[in-house]
Amino acid sequence: MKRILFVDDESRILDGIRRMLYTERDRWEMEFALGGQAALQACEAGSFDVVVSDMRMPGMDGATLLGHIRDRYPNSVRIILSGHSEIELATRAVPVAHRFLAKPCSASVLLSTIERVCALQELLCAPEIRKIVGKVGELPSLSVTYTSLMRTVNDPDAPVERVAHIIEQDVAMSAKVLQLVNSAFFGLAQKVTSLQGAVGYLGIDTIKNLALASEAFRAFVPDKRIPQSVCESMQKHAHSVAAITGVLPVEPNFREIAIVSALLHDIGSLIMASRMPDEFCSARSYAAKKECAIFQAEEELMGTSHAEIGAYLLGLWGLPNLAVEAIANHHHPERDPHSGLDCTVTVYLANLLAHELEAHPQGSVGLPIKETDRICLESLGVFSRLDEFRDLALQSCH
Repeated sequence: MKRILFVDDESRILDGIRRMLYTERDRWEMEFALGGQAALQACEAGSFDVVVSDMRMPGMDGATLLGHIRDRYPNSVRIILSGHSEIELATRAVPVAHRFLAKPCSASVLLSTIERVCALQELLCAPEIRKIVGKVGELPSLSVTYTSLMRTVNDPDAPVERVAHIIEQDVAMSAKVLQLVNSAFFGLAQKVTSLQGAVGYLGIDTIKNLALASEAFRAFVPDKRIPQSVCESMQKHAHSVAAITGVLPVEPNFREIAIVSALLHDIGSLIMASRMPDEFCSARSYAAKKECAIFQAEEELMGTSHAEIGAYLLGLWGLPNLAVEAIANHHHPERDPHSGLDCTVTVYLANLLAHELEAHPQGSVGLPIKETDRICLESLGVFSRLDEFRDLALQSCH
């Protein structure tokens, strides 16, 4: 049974949650703590899979509590449940909360949120990977992007398009902006999947406050064994995959979310470079020695890869299911059934084409393809159009 802890400073709120979730008592072991100190005592007595806390509480507020839980119990998923939307609260909660839910919260929303994070725990990551990802309060951002953003947002006449363009240059920053705009703190009824839409909705002043007040946009400091050029090449590859995705004949309903998925598809590599430098370096050395792909080296050494690590974290942050699935499966689209160029197939294909162009900048039309990729493309029903897609990919780079 999953163990869920609910925290609030008002007993009537906890009683309401207890009544609302009474029918789940046979599959969830639920505890209710009156305030932050009681919550920490409950955690000391036994670990929880999920902690759902109110934000504004006397003594120890929700952000402080979840910060302690992140440091002491990194396996626990951390959810803020709050009726307050002040920017100061949002920026304090961003580094420590995986999800944000607004009060009043319906039983269906609370249930689906907890079920989703529990499913991600089960399906995407082994316990050791959950522990690593649970410690990630922010993703690394390159300092040049941070500096450029601050210079731009301090210009009162800076257009939204310019701010969005700067954010797009940094994969980690893109992920964090999308996380925030899709949180309940800002009360948007539907998911925002474009960065320009996110910046336009939050506003330049809010972006500035976030950059100043939270650790979300902190400059990336790579491990001494990882040259800055490695991280820069990862981001260059992400931009290439997003550009190729933009020119592929993906269904219109999926286009925006496919581009966002492409931009963030290797976010797990940034997590590894920041939080798992030993594994990051070992996988690259192993891949070079065995002459295999890096994700295959990761799977052999760790039992999982950067794809699942990145998808796990982005799923906890509340990105749309289609994006999480595309990122998790961008090396293994055969895991699920597909029809045509949906998000997962498009990101897999764009990633394949980007790697080809990195090896053959003049174009790869007519060149042989790895047998494993050929089999996968045939199973997806798109192999016959490979040269057409290769030509589009080449055009996207010029």
